[in-house]
Amino acid sequence: MTPDSGDRAPGSPEGACGSGPPAPSPYARTYRHGPFTVVEAAGEIDMATAGLLAVHLDAATERARPDVLVDLRTVDFFDCSGLRVLCRADSRAREQGGRLRLVSESARIRRLLRASGLLGRFPPLPDIPADPG
Repeated sequence: MTPDSGDRAPGSPEGACGSGPPAPSPYARTYRHGPFTVVEAAGEIDMATAGLLAVHLDAATERARPDVLVDLRTVDFFDCSGLRVLCRADSRAREQGGRLRLVSESARIRRLLRASGLLGRFPPLPDIPADPG
């Protein structure tokens, strides 16, 4: 068992390279927007659902130089379980030579990031950037 195995939903693929994005769930879905991989989170991201988000983030950060946007605009609740998953995915993206950014205009998300000391690491974008192509 790996140290991060608790972040994965039961039955999630362990390093399933090239297997495509995971199936959408009520809490996360993945899609491409130009050069970006967008992981859209929804509903309540907490201890019970953060693993479902982690499955999508794991898949999004498995390729070289990933450019991942985590869209939190439809999230109703987000706690430290979600922050842990974001930090792990951000570290993985950086190890692959890429980046992970958040999309949110929520004052609650901004307060959570500030209180946890992560606002500098994850300064939220107000919207998904336009496709340059």
